Parts: sequence; structure tokens; C-alpha cells
Amino acid sequence: MAGLLSSCSTDKNKKLLASDTVKARIADSKADTVILLWMAGGMAHTDTFDPKRYTPFEKGLDANRVLSTFKSVPTVLDDVYLSEGLESIGKVLDKGTLIRSYVAADLGFILHSRHQYHWHTCYEPPQSVAAPHIGAWIAKELGPNNPVIPAFIDIGQRLTLGEGEELKAFHTSGFLGNEFGPFMIPDPTTGLESVKPPVGMSYKRFERRNQLYNDLISNSAFGEFGSGYQKESLMRSMEQSYMLLNSPEAKAFDLSTEPKESYDIYNTGKFGLGCLLARRLTEKGARFISVTTEYEPFKGWDTHENGYTRLKEMKKQIDAPVAQLIKDLDKTGHLDRTLVILASEFSRDMMVEGRPGEKVKEQVDQPDIIDYIKYYGMHRHFTDGCSILMFGGGIKKGNVYGKTADERPCKTIEKPIVIDQVHQTIYHALGIAADAHAMVEERPFYTTPDGIAKPVMELFA
Repeated sequence: MAGLLSSCSTDKNKKLLASDTVKARIADSKADTVILLWMAGGMAHTDTFDPKRYTPFEKGLDANRVLSTFKSVPTVLDDVYLSEGLESIGKVLDKGTLIRSYVAADLGFILHSRHQYHWHTCYEPPQSVAAPHIGAWIAKELGPNNPVIPAFIDIGQRLTLGEGEELKAFHTSGFLGNEFGPFMIPDPTTGLESVKPPVGMSYKRFERRNQLYNDLISNSAFGEFGSGYQKESLMRSMEQSYMLLNSPEAKAFDLSTEPKESYDIYNTGKFGLGCLLARRLTEKGARFISVTTEYEPFKGWDTHENGYTRLKEMKKQIDAPVAQLIKDLDKTGHLDRTLVILASEFSRDMMVEGRPGEKVKEQVDQPDIIDYIKYYGMHRHFTDGCSILMFGGGIKKGNVYGKTADERPCKTIEKPIVIDQVHQTIYHALGIAADAHAMVEERPFYTTPDGIAKPVMELFA
């Protein structure tokens, strides 16, 4: 290690972990790690975690009759049902809380990137400054659990797809500095490649290249005109990545070492293997990990047509891996100190776009009479009732929070919860104060707008 990197990053991380402020927060906390399982594209609540009356497809079907396109199936909890295809997750609901009353913001014309930005930063776009991702705030306030493992890791999202620039806008540490930004792993099967030199390059050559990079930065316009904080932050981010290269923890990124029986359960695609990688990194001391089904326009949960058919496949991708992740973390004792969250930017409905009483432009041609299977499904964006799962980190077990109406519009009618409260609930679990902030342009910028939101204490045991 000594021959590969400077001691700057290691010392700073150790000092941060040893600081009185962080020690106090950790002592006051219920969780050390957060895993966000991101259902990118808009997951319909009535066809997943909040099923309503089931109406099977038949030619000539009245679209207004359709509330759910899947049957309800029982769970481990009495009188709590999920949508068909989520049986494995239903068997672990006794280990967490099902929230059925999340209400997404009214941002006018509905765009996925705007709502995803809002969910991940807690701020409505656009902003006059680059708002940090929640993972970046956590990295700044608490630092890494393990000085070698990056504090903020993002798994599964490529930024070279449609709306890539919009996705980049919130996959960032914003004004907090590069050292708190995400360690991006677009494909979990190639995660090991992220923590070792390219094929054919020796460590000595890589070391020389790293030094050359440092020299280029020093002699660039950034090196000349950047602030001392910006330059130090950039160098620390490079040193943290460089430090991981030759550490024993790098083996956690190598999924080929996972026993076949376990690997096969998680191997439902990139998302499932992302859950496996998240579990392995949690065991090595990761702080914040996001695993996404990946947002790509008109794919995945972005069901503008063929909703029923598409959701059958999406459920196969998430059901076994999510359930296995919870069981594995529980078995090893990590679930007690790990807050696992499953969420999406908003929900969907067959007939309502946006929310009742707030007319927005319809983006889908949904006929009143359904003659073809492609029209059978939840194809319109719906923001007034969404589902979130939370496990571990002090969250109540076997709990259902909130309620949506049983008839259209299936909107929240009990205990609404908004994004400010979701973020503050996460921060509370980690021991981060509600008024945590950074100074930007001589004014405070809080983790949530104005720092006035409160955690939902009813969610905690």
C-alpha cells in the first residue's frame, strides 16, 4: 500500500471516523449503511405493492374497470397482499415496513429525469447550484465506514443512454466536492475492472500514469484558478480510488468468488447481481449504495405500453434478489445496522395522468375500450399514491404505513409522506441532524429545503 499511494486520504478518512462529531452521530444512530434499491422509470403501485381489484384481460374490456392487471397474493403478514409475481418479497415483509402513501411532487409536465432528480436530491430542478445526491450528503456527514471502500457507490446506471445528461445532473456530489461523489459501476459483472488497472498495464506503469494525472491537474486551469477546497477535494477523490486498487477489500467486487448456489439466486440480470454486489460491499463496510434497475426511456418500469407483459419480466428481475438480500443481511446480523429502501420516482395508472384535479399533458394514447394486450397495463404517470419498502436500520418489522383508495383514483387517503420526510427519516436513522447543511454562496444549503422537514418517527420501532 505504501508504495502505491500517499497517506493523505487514509489519514483524513481515519481522522473523520475518529472525530467527536461523527462519533456522536454514530452513537445516536440506528444504521451505519444505506442500500437504495431504485426502481427507475415509475413502478405502478397497484400492480406491485398495493394491489387493488383484479380485472383479467379480454377483448372489448372497459379500461375504466381496470385497477390491477395481476391477482393479489398473500404475504407472511395477515391480511396484507402483494401483486402476483412478488411472492418472495412477500415472505420477508415481516422484517420491514411497507409504505403505501408516498406522494410524489407536482412538478408540472411529468418528466422522469426531473422527478428522479427531486427524489435523489430532495430539491426541485432547476437549482442555482448543483444540489448533492443524498449519497453525497451521507458521505460528507459521516465519511466512509471503511477507509478503503468508497462511501458512495452507484451500481447499474449507465450515463450514455437517453436523458444521460439529465441523469448526470443528480449522480453527483454537487457543490460538496468530488471526494463525496459516486463511485460508478454501470455493470456489476465488471465491478472488479473498476478497482484494478486496465488489462496489460502493470501497477508500476499505473502508478506513473496516476502521477502524470496529478501533474496535469496541477498545471491545468483548474489547478491555477480552482479554490483550495476544490483542488484538495479532487485529489482526495483520486487518492481514495487509487487506495482501493491494491487492498484486500477489492475482492468484494469480484462476483466470481460467490458460491454458485447463492450466485444463481441473485442472477436474474444486472439488477439482481447488483443486489449481490451491494450485499458483499455492505459486509466490507460500504456507507451508501444505490442499485438500480436502470433508467432508459421506454424500457424497464417506464411502461408506456405493454404494461402487463413488461411487469411480468420486471418482477422476475427483482423478486428473488430483493428477498435474498434481506435474508442474507438478516442471517449475518448486518440488517440491524443497514437501512434498505426500495422506491421509484412515481407510480402509474391506466387512466389518470399526474394526479386528480391537477390536469397535466397526457403522454399515452390509452383507449377507453381495450382490444389489444399492449393497452392492458398501467401506462400513465401517477403521482398521488406510491409504494416504498423499508427494512432494517431501526425500522418497524411487519408494519404497513398509510393507505390509498380502493377505487380510481387510487390516491393516498391516509398518512401521506413526501420526499422531504423520506430523506429526513433516512438521515435520522444514520444520526444526521435535520438541520445539517453546507455554506454555498454565503448562505446555508440544507440536506432538505430549509432544514425544516421532520423524520416520520412512526416508521421506527
